[in-house]
Amino acid sequence: MPPPPAPEVTRRNQLGFWLGLAVFAAVVFGADIEPGKPAVTSTAAIALLMAVWWVTEAVPVAVTALLPLVLFPLFGVVRGSEIAPVYLNNNIFLFAGGFLIALAMERWNLHRRIALLILSALGGGPHRLVLGFMVATAFLSMWISNTATAMMMMPMGLSLALLYEELLSQETEAGQTPDPRAANFSLVLMLGIAYGSSIGGVATIIGTPPNVVLTQIFHAEFPEAPPISFAQWIIFAFPLTVTFLLASWFMLGRLIYPLPARTPFSGSALIGEELRRLGPYGREERLVTAVFVTAAFLWMFREDIRFGEAFALPGWSSLLKHGAMIDDGTIAIAMGTLLFMLPARGGGRIMNWETARKLPWGILWLFGGGFALAKGITESELSIWIGRKFEVLEGAPAWAVIVAISGTITGVTELTSNTATTQMVLPILAALARSIEVHPLMFMIPATLSASCAFMLPVATPPNAIVYGSERVSITQMAWAGLFMNLLGLALIAVFIYTLALPVFQISADVFPAWASAAAPSP
Repeated sequence: MPPPPAPEVTRRNQLGFWLGLAVFAAVVFGADIEPGKPAVTSTAAIALLMAVWWVTEAVPVAVTALLPLVLFPLFGVVRGSEIAPVYLNNNIFLFAGGFLIALAMERWNLHRRIALLILSALGGGPHRLVLGFMVATAFLSMWISNTATAMMMMPMGLSLALLYEELLSQETEAGQTPDPRAANFSLVLMLGIAYGSSIGGVATIIGTPPNVVLTQIFHAEFPEAPPISFAQWIIFAFPLTVTFLLASWFMLGRLIYPLPARTPFSGSALIGEELRRLGPYGREERLVTAVFVTAAFLWMFREDIRFGEAFALPGWSSLLKHGAMIDDGTIAIAMGTLLFMLPARGGGRIMNWETARKLPWGILWLFGGGFALAKGITESELSIWIGRKFEVLEGAPAWAVIVAISGTITGVTELTSNTATTQMVLPILAALARSIEVHPLMFMIPATLSASCAFMLPVATPPNAIVYGSERVSITQMAWAGLFMNLLGLALIAVFIYTLALPVFQISADVFPAWASAAAPSP
Protein backbone atom coordinates (compact mmCIF):
# COMPACT_ATOMS: atom_id res chain seq x y z
CA MET A 1 0.00 0.00 0.00
CA PRO A 2 1.58 3.32 -1.02
CA PRO A 3 2.18 5.91 1.69
CA PRO A 4 -0.23 8.85 1.85
CA PRO A 5 0.86 11.88 -0.16
CA ALA A 6 2.87 14.44 1.78
CA PRO A 7 1.07 17.74 2.40
CA GLU A 8 2.04 20.44 -0.05
CA VAL A 9 4.71 22.88 1.07
CA THR A 10 3.97 26.30 -0.37
CA ARG A 11 6.49 28.89 -1.47
CA ARG A 12 5.52 30.97 1.58
CA ASN A 13 6.36 28.02 3.84
CA GLN A 14 9.73 27.56 2.18
CA LEU A 15 10.55 31.26 2.26
CA GLY A 16 9.55 31.47 5.92
CA PHE A 17 11.68 28.45 6.79
CA TRP A 18 14.88 29.90 5.35
CA LEU A 19 14.10 33.45 6.45
CA GLY A 20 13.64 32.28 10.03
CA LEU A 21 16.96 30.44 9.99
CA ALA A 22 18.71 33.42 8.41
CA VAL A 23 17.39 35.85 11.03
CA PHE A 24 18.29 33.40 13.80
CA ALA A 25 21.86 32.98 12.53
CA ALA A 26 22.31 36.72 11.97
CA VAL A 27 21.35 37.55 15.56
CA VAL A 28 23.22 34.66 17.21
CA PHE A 29 26.47 35.14 15.30
CA GLY A 30 26.31 38.82 14.38
CA ALA A 31 24.87 40.62 17.39
CA ASP A 32 25.71 41.16 21.03
CA ILE A 33 22.57 42.75 22.42
CA GLU A 34 23.71 42.84 26.05
CA PRO A 35 27.50 42.56 26.49
CA GLY A 36 28.37 39.96 29.10
CA LYS A 37 24.91 38.34 28.88
CA PRO A 38 24.87 36.03 25.84
CA ALA A 39 21.53 34.53 26.94
CA VAL A 40 19.82 37.82 26.05
CA THR A 41 21.05 37.60 22.45
CA SER A 42 20.26 33.89 22.18
CA THR A 43 16.72 34.40 23.49
CA ALA A 44 16.10 37.25 21.06
CA ALA A 45 17.26 35.03 18.18
CA ILE A 46 15.02 32.15 19.28
CA ALA A 47 12.04 34.48 19.68
CA LEU A 48 12.52 35.90 16.18
CA LEU A 49 12.91 32.42 14.69
CA MET A 50 9.69 31.25 16.32
CA ALA A 51 7.80 34.38 15.30
CA VAL A 52 8.81 34.03 11.64
CA TRP A 53 8.00 30.31 11.56
CA TRP A 54 4.66 30.84 13.28
CA VAL A 55 3.56 33.61 10.94
CA THR A 56 4.64 31.78 7.77
CA GLU A 57 3.75 28.29 9.09
CA ALA A 58 7.12 27.12 7.78
CA VAL A 59 6.70 23.93 9.79
CA PRO A 60 3.61 22.82 11.75
CA VAL A 61 2.93 25.47 14.39
CA ALA A 62 2.96 22.90 17.20
CA VAL A 63 6.46 21.83 16.12
CA THR A 64 7.68 25.43 16.26
CA ALA A 65 6.19 25.64 19.75
CA LEU A 66 8.51 22.83 20.88
CA LEU A 67 11.70 24.68 19.91
CA PRO A 68 12.27 26.15 23.42
CA LEU A 69 12.62 22.60 24.78
CA VAL A 70 15.63 22.15 22.50
CA LEU A 71 17.11 25.61 21.98
CA PHE A 72 16.85 27.13 25.47
CA PRO A 73 18.97 24.39 27.12
CA LEU A 74 21.32 24.28 24.11
CA PHE A 75 22.06 28.01 24.36
CA GLY A 76 22.16 28.13 28.14
CA VAL A 77 18.95 30.12 28.62
CA VAL A 78 16.83 27.76 30.76
CA ARG A 79 17.35 24.16 31.85
CA GLY A 80 15.27 21.58 30.03
CA SER A 81 13.88 20.32 33.34
CA GLU A 82 12.63 23.84 34.10
CA ILE A 83 11.12 24.64 30.72
CA ALA A 84 9.27 21.33 30.21
CA PRO A 85 6.69 21.80 33.04
CA VAL A 86 5.68 25.15 31.54
CA TYR A 87 4.00 23.26 28.69
CA LEU A 88 1.46 21.77 31.13
CA ASN A 89 0.51 24.66 33.39
CA ASN A 90 -2.96 25.48 34.66
CA ASN A 91 -3.89 27.45 31.54
CA ILE A 92 -3.23 24.43 29.33
CA PHE A 93 -5.58 22.36 31.47
CA LEU A 94 -8.16 25.15 31.26
CA PHE A 95 -8.06 24.82 27.48
CA ALA A 96 -8.20 21.02 27.63
CA GLY A 97 -11.23 21.00 29.94
CA GLY A 98 -13.01 23.61 27.85
CA PHE A 99 -12.40 21.66 24.66
CA LEU A 100 -13.80 18.51 26.30
CA ILE A 101 -17.04 20.35 27.05
CA ALA A 102 -17.17 21.56 23.44
CA LEU A 103 -16.63 18.02 22.15
CA ALA A 104 -19.43 16.73 24.39
CA MET A 105 -21.76 19.38 22.93
CA GLU A 106 -20.86 18.23 19.43
CA ARG A 107 -21.25 14.53 20.28
CA TRP A 108 -24.86 14.98 21.46
CA ASN A 109 -25.83 17.60 18.85
CA LEU A 110 -26.26 20.27 21.51
CA HIS A 111 -24.08 22.58 19.45
CA ARG A 112 -26.69 22.53 16.68
CA ARG A 113 -29.53 23.35 19.05
CA ILE A 114 -27.54 26.22 20.57
CA ALA A 115 -26.80 27.61 17.12
CA LEU A 116 -30.48 27.52 16.14
CA LEU A 117 -31.54 29.21 19.38
CA ILE A 118 -28.98 31.97 18.81
CA LEU A 119 -30.31 32.44 15.28
CA SER A 120 -33.89 32.67 16.50
CA ALA A 121 -32.79 35.44 18.90
CA LEU A 122 -30.45 37.43 16.63
CA GLY A 123 -31.75 36.72 13.15
CA GLY A 124 -29.78 35.44 10.18
CA GLY A 125 -27.92 38.56 9.04
CA PRO A 126 -24.15 37.91 9.02
CA HIS A 127 -23.15 41.34 10.33
CA ARG A 128 -25.77 41.24 13.08
CA LEU A 129 -24.68 37.77 14.17
CA VAL A 130 -21.00 38.75 14.41
CA LEU A 131 -21.85 41.95 16.28
CA GLY A 132 -24.09 40.04 18.69
CA PHE A 133 -21.30 37.60 19.55
CA MET A 134 -18.72 40.38 19.91
CA VAL A 135 -20.93 42.44 22.23
CA ALA A 136 -21.84 39.45 24.40
CA THR A 137 -18.21 38.36 24.60
CA ALA A 138 -16.95 41.84 25.44
CA PHE A 139 -19.58 42.29 28.15
CA LEU A 140 -18.63 39.04 29.86
CA SER A 141 -14.94 39.89 29.60
CA MET A 142 -15.53 43.13 31.49
CA TRP A 143 -16.14 41.10 34.64
CA ILE A 144 -14.35 37.77 34.29
CA SER A 145 -11.13 36.41 32.80
CA ASN A 146 -10.89 36.87 29.03
CA THR A 147 -9.68 33.27 28.86
CA ALA A 148 -12.81 31.94 30.59
CA THR A 149 -14.96 34.23 28.44
CA ALA A 150 -13.49 32.94 25.19
CA MET A 151 -13.77 29.36 26.46
CA MET A 152 -17.49 29.87 27.11
CA MET A 153 -18.26 31.68 23.85
CA MET A 154 -16.17 29.57 21.45
CA PRO A 155 -18.39 26.44 21.61
CA MET A 156 -21.46 28.54 20.83
CA GLY A 157 -19.71 30.34 17.99
CA LEU A 158 -18.38 27.07 16.63
CA SER A 159 -21.89 25.60 16.79
CA LEU A 160 -23.13 28.40 14.58
CA ALA A 161 -20.17 28.03 12.21
CA LEU A 162 -20.76 24.29 11.82
CA LEU A 163 -24.46 24.79 11.06
CA TYR A 164 -23.62 27.55 8.60
CA GLU A 165 -21.12 25.37 6.76
CA GLU A 166 -23.58 22.45 6.61
CA LEU A 167 -26.42 24.55 5.18
CA LEU A 168 -24.05 26.26 2.76
CA SER A 169 -22.91 22.87 1.50
CA GLN A 170 -26.55 21.85 0.98
CA GLU A 171 -27.20 24.99 -1.05
CA THR A 172 -24.14 24.29 -3.20
CA GLU A 173 -25.23 20.69 -3.82
CA ALA A 174 -28.66 22.00 -4.84
CA GLY A 175 -27.02 24.01 -7.62
CA GLN A 176 -26.91 27.46 -6.01
CA THR A 177 -23.78 29.51 -6.69
CA PRO A 178 -22.11 30.33 -3.36
CA ASP A 179 -21.13 33.89 -2.52
CA PRO A 180 -17.33 34.17 -2.99
CA ARG A 181 -17.20 35.74 0.48
CA ALA A 182 -19.09 32.86 2.10
CA ALA A 183 -16.01 31.33 3.77
CA ASN A 184 -15.39 34.58 5.63
CA PHE A 185 -18.38 34.17 7.95
CA SER A 186 -16.89 31.44 10.17
CA LEU A 187 -13.51 33.21 10.09
CA VAL A 188 -14.85 36.61 11.17
CA LEU A 189 -17.12 35.04 13.79
CA MET A 190 -14.18 33.29 15.45
CA LEU A 191 -11.93 36.35 15.25
CA GLY A 192 -14.76 38.46 16.66
CA ILE A 193 -14.96 36.23 19.73
CA ALA A 194 -11.20 36.39 20.29
CA TYR A 195 -10.95 40.13 19.81
CA GLY A 196 -14.13 40.84 21.77
CA SER A 197 -12.64 38.98 24.74
CA SER A 198 -9.51 41.13 24.71
CA ILE A 199 -11.28 44.43 24.03
CA GLY A 200 -13.95 43.88 26.68
CA GLY A 201 -11.39 43.36 29.40
CA VAL A 202 -10.10 46.90 28.89
CA ALA A 203 -13.35 48.45 30.16
CA THR A 204 -12.96 47.69 33.89
CA ILE A 205 -10.09 47.48 36.33
CA ILE A 206 -10.93 43.84 37.04
CA GLY A 207 -11.41 42.93 33.37
CA THR A 208 -7.81 41.99 32.65
CA PRO A 209 -4.66 41.53 34.81
CA PRO A 210 -2.67 44.47 33.31
CA ASN A 211 -5.33 46.88 34.60
CA VAL A 212 -4.93 45.49 38.11
CA VAL A 213 -1.14 45.69 37.79
CA LEU A 214 -1.43 49.38 36.83
CA THR A 215 -3.37 50.29 39.97
CA GLN A 216 -0.92 48.39 42.18
CA ILE A 217 2.28 49.78 40.66
CA PHE A 218 0.90 53.33 40.39
CA HIS A 219 0.08 53.31 44.12
CA ALA A 220 3.46 51.78 44.99
CA GLU A 221 5.42 54.30 42.88
CA PHE A 222 3.32 57.34 43.85
CA PRO A 223 1.80 56.70 47.29
CA GLU A 224 0.76 60.37 47.66
CA ALA A 225 -1.18 60.35 44.37
CA PRO A 226 -4.99 60.02 44.27
CA PRO A 227 -5.73 56.32 43.63
CA ILE A 228 -7.25 55.16 40.36
CA SER A 229 -10.85 54.38 41.28
CA PHE A 230 -13.10 51.81 39.66
CA ALA A 231 -15.49 54.59 38.58
CA GLN A 232 -12.72 56.70 37.06
CA TRP A 233 -11.42 53.83 35.01
CA ILE A 234 -14.81 52.74 33.66
CA ILE A 235 -15.75 56.36 32.75
CA PHE A 236 -12.55 56.53 30.69
CA ALA A 237 -12.22 52.98 29.39
CA PHE A 238 -15.83 52.04 28.66
CA PRO A 239 -16.23 54.58 25.80
CA LEU A 240 -12.85 53.42 24.48
CA THR A 241 -14.03 49.81 24.60
CA VAL A 242 -17.32 50.58 22.80
CA THR A 243 -15.52 52.57 20.10
CA PHE A 244 -12.85 49.89 19.69
CA LEU A 245 -15.44 47.11 19.51
CA LEU A 246 -17.61 48.82 16.89
CA ALA A 247 -14.61 49.89 14.82
CA SER A 248 -13.13 46.37 14.90
CA TRP A 249 -16.52 44.87 13.93
CA PHE A 250 -16.70 47.21 10.94
CA MET A 251 -13.08 46.56 9.93
CA LEU A 252 -13.30 42.79 10.24
CA GLY A 253 -16.58 42.24 8.44
CA ARG A 254 -16.47 44.96 5.79
CA LEU A 255 -12.84 45.77 5.04
CA ILE A 256 -10.46 42.95 6.02
CA TYR A 257 -12.62 39.85 5.43
CA PRO A 258 -15.91 41.10 3.92
CA LEU A 259 -18.91 39.06 5.01
CA PRO A 260 -21.39 37.58 2.51
CA ALA A 261 -24.57 39.53 1.82
CA ARG A 262 -26.71 36.78 3.30
CA THR A 263 -26.54 33.47 5.12
CA PRO A 264 -28.53 30.25 4.67
CA PHE A 265 -30.22 31.11 7.98
CA SER A 266 -32.57 33.69 6.45
CA GLY A 267 -36.20 32.98 7.19
CA SER A 268 -37.66 31.85 10.51
CA ALA A 269 -39.30 28.86 8.80
CA LEU A 270 -35.91 27.25 8.22
CA ILE A 271 -34.88 27.71 11.84
CA GLY A 272 -38.15 26.26 13.09
CA GLU A 273 -37.89 23.31 10.74
CA GLU A 274 -34.33 22.56 11.86
CA LEU A 275 -35.39 22.69 15.53
CA ARG A 276 -38.27 20.27 14.83
CA ARG A 277 -35.85 17.88 13.12
CA LEU A 278 -33.70 17.83 16.24
CA GLY A 279 -36.62 16.53 18.26
CA PRO A 280 -37.16 17.07 21.99
CA TYR A 281 -34.44 18.31 24.31
CA GLY A 282 -32.90 14.96 25.31
CA ARG A 283 -31.46 13.79 28.60
CA GLU A 284 -27.87 13.82 27.34
CA GLU A 285 -28.24 17.37 26.05
CA ARG A 286 -29.60 18.45 29.44
CA LEU A 287 -26.64 16.92 31.24
CA VAL A 288 -24.09 18.56 28.93
CA THR A 289 -25.93 21.88 29.29
CA ALA A 290 -25.84 21.52 33.08
CA VAL A 291 -22.08 20.88 33.00
CA PHE A 292 -21.47 23.86 30.71
CA VAL A 293 -23.62 26.23 32.79
CA THR A 294 -21.99 25.00 36.00
CA ALA A 295 -18.51 25.56 34.56
CA ALA A 296 -19.49 29.07 33.41
CA PHE A 297 -20.89 29.91 36.85
CA LEU A 298 -17.82 28.58 38.65
CA TRP A 299 -15.50 30.53 36.32
CA MET A 300 -17.46 33.76 36.65
CA PHE A 301 -17.80 33.79 40.43
CA ARG A 302 -14.66 32.00 41.65
CA GLU A 303 -12.91 35.17 42.81
CA ASP A 304 -14.24 38.29 44.50
CA ILE A 305 -15.65 40.83 42.07
CA ARG A 306 -14.67 44.27 43.38
CA PHE A 307 -16.49 47.48 42.52
CA GLY A 308 -13.95 50.01 43.70
CA GLU A 309 -12.88 50.10 47.34
CA ALA A 310 -16.37 50.27 48.81
CA PHE A 311 -18.02 47.05 47.67
CA ALA A 312 -17.00 43.52 46.69
CA LEU A 313 -19.08 40.53 45.68
CA PRO A 314 -17.40 37.58 47.44
CA GLY A 315 -16.37 34.62 45.29
CA TRP A 316 -17.45 31.07 46.12
CA SER A 317 -13.84 29.88 46.53
CA SER A 318 -13.53 32.07 49.64
CA LEU A 319 -16.12 29.84 51.33
CA LEU A 320 -13.90 26.75 51.01
CA LYS A 321 -11.08 25.87 53.38
CA HIS A 322 -8.57 25.53 50.55
CA GLY A 323 -10.39 27.69 48.01
CA ALA A 324 -7.31 29.79 47.29
CA MET A 325 -5.67 26.74 45.71
CA ILE A 326 -8.41 26.41 43.07
CA ASP A 327 -7.96 28.08 39.68
CA ASP A 328 -9.82 28.11 36.36
CA GLY A 329 -7.86 25.08 35.16
CA THR A 330 -9.04 23.10 38.19
CA ILE A 331 -12.66 23.91 37.32
CA ALA A 332 -12.22 23.02 33.64
CA ILE A 333 -10.70 19.61 34.36
CA ALA A 334 -13.28 18.89 37.07
CA MET A 335 -16.12 19.54 34.63
CA GLY A 336 -14.36 17.71 31.79
CA THR A 337 -13.78 14.68 34.03
CA LEU A 338 -17.40 14.73 35.16
CA LEU A 339 -18.48 14.19 31.55
CA PHE A 340 -16.78 10.77 31.60
CA MET A 341 -18.86 9.77 34.65
CA LEU A 342 -22.37 10.93 33.75
CA PRO A 343 -24.50 8.12 32.27
CA ALA A 344 -25.92 8.23 28.73
CA ARG A 345 -28.49 6.02 27.04
CA GLY A 346 -27.49 2.51 26.10
CA GLY A 347 -25.24 2.06 29.13
CA GLY A 348 -22.59 4.46 27.89
CA ARG A 349 -21.27 7.77 29.24
CA ILE A 350 -21.71 11.36 28.11
CA MET A 351 -18.06 11.45 27.03
CA ASN A 352 -15.83 8.61 25.89
CA TRP A 353 -12.13 8.47 25.06
CA GLU A 354 -12.76 7.99 21.35
CA THR A 355 -14.37 11.43 21.27
CA ALA A 356 -11.78 12.93 23.62
CA ARG A 357 -9.00 11.93 21.22
CA LYS A 358 -10.29 14.71 18.94
CA LEU A 359 -8.85 17.29 21.35
CA PRO A 360 -6.70 19.79 19.39
CA TRP A 361 -3.46 18.68 20.99
CA GLY A 362 -1.44 20.81 18.57
CA ILE A 363 -3.13 23.93 19.94
CA LEU A 364 -2.24 22.92 23.49
CA TRP A 365 1.42 22.52 22.47
CA LEU A 366 1.24 25.81 20.61
CA PHE A 367 0.15 27.77 23.63
CA GLY A 368 2.55 25.85 25.85
CA GLY A 369 5.30 27.02 23.52
CA GLY A 370 4.14 30.59 24.04
CA PHE A 371 4.43 30.17 27.80
CA ALA A 372 7.87 28.59 27.39
CA LEU A 373 9.05 31.46 25.19
CA ALA A 374 7.76 33.99 27.73
CA LYS A 375 9.65 32.22 30.51
CA GLY A 376 12.87 32.30 28.48
CA ILE A 377 12.45 36.01 27.78
CA THR A 378 12.06 36.64 31.51
CA GLU A 379 14.81 34.27 32.71
CA SER A 380 17.36 35.59 30.20
CA GLU A 381 16.55 39.21 31.22
CA LEU A 382 15.68 40.07 27.62
CA SER A 383 12.50 41.64 29.05
CA ILE A 384 14.60 43.97 31.21
CA TRP A 385 16.71 44.94 28.21
CA ILE A 386 13.55 45.78 26.24
CA GLY A 387 12.20 47.82 29.14
CA ARG A 388 15.40 49.86 29.44
CA LYS A 389 15.14 50.90 25.81
CA PHE A 390 12.39 53.30 26.88
CA GLU A 391 15.07 55.42 28.54
CA VAL A 392 16.15 56.65 25.11
CA LEU A 393 12.79 58.42 24.85
CA GLU A 394 13.87 60.97 27.44
CA GLY A 395 13.56 64.41 25.89
CA ALA A 396 11.09 63.34 23.19
CA PRO A 397 7.63 64.98 22.95
CA ALA A 398 4.98 63.32 25.09
CA TRP A 399 2.90 62.26 22.08
CA ALA A 400 5.92 60.56 20.49
CA VAL A 401 6.64 58.72 23.74
CA ILE A 402 3.03 57.52 23.92
CA VAL A 403 3.12 56.18 20.34
CA ALA A 404 6.51 54.50 20.94
CA ILE A 405 5.33 52.94 24.20
CA SER A 406 2.07 51.65 22.70
CA GLY A 407 3.77 50.20 19.63
CA THR A 408 6.54 48.51 21.60
CA ILE A 409 4.25 47.00 24.24
CA THR A 410 1.85 45.71 21.60
CA GLY A 411 4.73 44.04 19.74
CA VAL A 412 6.30 42.55 22.86
CA THR A 413 3.01 41.08 24.12
CA GLU A 414 2.56 39.19 20.85
CA LEU A 415 5.16 36.78 22.26
CA THR A 416 5.08 37.31 26.03
CA SER A 417 2.63 37.49 28.91
CA ASN A 418 0.83 40.84 29.01
CA THR A 419 0.83 40.71 32.81
CA ALA A 420 4.59 40.14 33.01
CA THR A 421 5.18 42.87 30.43
CA THR A 422 3.25 45.49 32.37
CA GLN A 423 4.90 44.47 35.64
CA MET A 424 8.30 44.97 34.02
CA VAL A 425 7.62 48.16 32.06
CA LEU A 426 5.40 50.28 34.32
CA PRO A 427 8.07 51.03 36.98
CA ILE A 428 10.45 52.08 34.19
CA LEU A 429 7.80 54.39 32.72
CA ALA A 430 7.13 55.86 36.17
CA ALA A 431 10.83 56.74 36.45
CA LEU A 432 10.82 58.14 32.90
CA ALA A 433 7.82 60.35 33.73
CA ARG A 434 9.67 61.70 36.79
CA SER A 435 12.81 62.46 34.83
CA ILE A 436 11.07 64.44 32.07
CA GLU A 437 8.36 65.83 34.40
CA VAL A 438 5.27 64.48 32.64
CA HIS A 439 2.19 63.20 34.45
CA PRO A 440 2.97 59.46 34.99
CA LEU A 441 -0.46 58.30 33.81
CA MET A 442 0.26 59.81 30.38
CA PHE A 443 2.72 56.93 29.89
CA MET A 444 1.45 54.22 32.24
CA ILE A 445 -2.12 54.10 30.94
CA PRO A 446 -1.14 53.69 27.24
CA ALA A 447 1.28 50.92 28.19
CA THR A 448 -1.42 49.11 30.16
CA LEU A 449 -3.99 49.41 27.40
CA SER A 450 -1.50 48.31 24.73
CA ALA A 451 -0.78 45.12 26.68
CA SER A 452 -4.35 44.05 25.86
CA CYS A 453 -3.98 44.84 22.14
CA ALA A 454 -1.98 41.88 20.86
CA PHE A 455 -4.14 40.44 18.08
CA MET A 456 -1.73 38.91 15.55
CA LEU A 457 -0.64 35.49 16.87
CA PRO A 458 -2.39 32.60 18.63
CA VAL A 459 0.24 32.71 21.38
CA ALA A 460 -0.36 36.43 22.02
CA THR A 461 -3.45 35.89 24.19
CA PRO A 462 -5.47 32.89 25.39
CA PRO A 463 -8.57 33.99 23.39
CA ASN A 464 -6.50 33.98 20.19
CA ALA A 465 -5.29 30.46 20.93
CA ILE A 466 -8.79 29.24 21.79
CA VAL A 467 -10.38 30.36 18.53
CA TYR A 468 -7.37 29.13 16.57
CA GLY A 469 -8.29 25.73 18.00
CA SER A 470 -11.62 25.93 16.16
CA GLU A 471 -9.67 25.24 12.94
CA ARG A 472 -11.58 28.07 11.25
CA VAL A 473 -8.68 30.53 11.45
CA SER A 474 -5.17 30.14 10.05
CA ILE A 475 -2.20 31.93 11.56
CA THR A 476 -1.76 33.94 8.36
CA GLN A 477 -5.38 35.10 8.48
CA MET A 478 -5.10 36.01 12.16
CA ALA A 479 -1.81 37.85 11.60
CA TRP A 480 -3.25 39.89 8.71
CA ALA A 481 -6.37 40.90 10.63
CA GLY A 482 -4.35 41.39 13.81
CA LEU A 483 -1.98 43.82 12.10
CA PHE A 484 -4.85 46.19 11.32
CA MET A 485 -6.35 45.63 14.76
CA ASN A 486 -3.04 46.55 16.39
CA LEU A 487 -2.83 49.75 14.34
CA LEU A 488 -6.43 50.58 15.21
CA GLY A 489 -5.67 50.04 18.88
CA LEU A 490 -2.63 52.34 18.74
CA ALA A 491 -4.64 55.12 17.11
CA LEU A 492 -7.58 54.86 19.53
CA ILE A 493 -5.35 54.74 22.60
CA ALA A 494 -3.54 57.91 21.52
CA VAL A 495 -6.81 59.71 20.79
CA PHE A 496 -8.48 58.73 24.06
CA ILE A 497 -5.41 59.60 26.12
CA TYR A 498 -5.38 63.14 24.70
CA THR A 499 -9.14 63.59 25.01
CA LEU A 500 -10.99 61.63 27.68
CA ALA A 501 -8.08 60.62 29.94
CA LEU A 502 -7.03 64.22 30.61
CA PRO A 503 -10.25 65.34 32.35
CA VAL A 504 -11.12 61.98 33.92
CA PHE A 505 -7.73 61.51 35.61
CA GLN A 506 -7.16 65.25 36.09
CA ILE A 507 -4.07 65.26 33.91
CA SER A 508 -2.60 68.53 32.73
CA ALA A 509 -0.14 68.41 29.86
CA ASP A 510 1.63 71.49 31.24
CA VAL A 511 1.61 70.81 34.98
CA PHE A 512 3.77 68.19 36.70
CA PRO A 513 1.92 67.08 39.86
CA ALA A 514 3.65 67.66 43.19
CA TRP A 515 3.01 64.10 44.35
CA ALA A 516 4.94 62.77 41.32
CA SER A 517 8.04 64.85 42.01
CA ALA A 518 8.67 63.07 45.32
CA ALA A 519 11.62 60.68 45.48
CA ALA A 520 10.93 57.21 44.22
CA PRO A 521 10.14 54.70 46.96
CA SER A 522 12.94 52.41 48.07
CA PRO A 523 12.82 48.93 46.53
